[in-house]
Amino acid sequence: MTETPGILFCNCTFADVIAPEVKREVLRHLCESNRPFHAVSDLCGLAARKDPVLKKMADAGDITLVACHPRAVKWLFHAGGAPLPDAGAVILDMREATAAAVIQALPPGAAGGRDPADRFASISSRLESPPDGWKPWFPVIDHDRCTNCGKCLTFCLFDVFGVDERKNIFVKNEAGCKTDCPACARVCPEVAIMFPKYGKGPINGDAVREEDMQREGMKVDVSSLLGGDLYGVLRDRTRQARKRFSTEQDEARALRERKQCLQEIQEKLDIPDEVLMALPAEEDIRDRIRKQTRDAAPPTEDDWGI
Repeated sequence: MTETPGILFCNCTFADVIAPEVKREVLRHLCESNRPFHAVSDLCGLAARKDPVLKKMADAGDITLVACHPRAVKWLFHAGGAPLPDAGAVILDMREATAAAVIQALPPGAAGGRDPADRFASISSRLESPPDGWKPWFPVIDHDRCTNCGKCLTFCLFDVFGVDERKNIFVKNEAGCKTDCPACARVCPEVAIMFPKYGKGPINGDAVREEDMQREGMKVDVSSLLGGDLYGVLRDRTRQARKRFSTEQDEARALRERKQCLQEIQEKLDIPDEVLMALPAEEDIRDRIRKQTRDAAPPTEDDWGI
């Protein structure tokens, strides 16, 4: 196809966050119309791979994106290296709107073209059979809200975040993120980290409201919840455990302390069990702490120049 389609449809194959009947009705309508459109299994996957189709769509100017929450879609394109134009991009939210409302908002198109039933069956089959089985779960940063405080960078144990030459936080390792874990979004004081496949707003990319800030603010202050950042908590618990080893030789008590610490983190930050099981070994955590201490202290506001 030489002409860039004016519509992109995201099936969100890997997550049950858009009602199946809404996706089916919208896709069927697109197939029955004569308007060109591009259907993808998962917009998040395209963003993670920096797929060229995103830039092609963004450069087209007047486009309609049929997907999920507008804030999430905007920053997924940005994460994919294809920022949307300030004007000309329309985002239709299948997560919130009915199929009828989405269809009504689509640009006009004439009926006709290929056999709509065959077209629908062919596209549906392709969308439900993605090329790989990875669920594209990774943090997406809302740079309109991000203040580059660095809390996500120092909190994440899986080296997902990085800092660019301008000292801006970015996601450098999408595949390193642990599926279904939104913990870094919980520690972000500005609610700037999104997981589009998450169940609840505003972490899922929905609009941020004042009540959201108040509610999230009660959850994200790791220092008040656990007495310090995650590394500090684990380091302090290890130090306490060593002291008990020398005075009480009470290994069972030390293990209970560590388990309690991890349970507190899990409950407050909504971390799945399998993510806790995937945490680095204690010695790996110590190595990272030593490296942070040797290279530099965790980033501060002065480090970021704000």
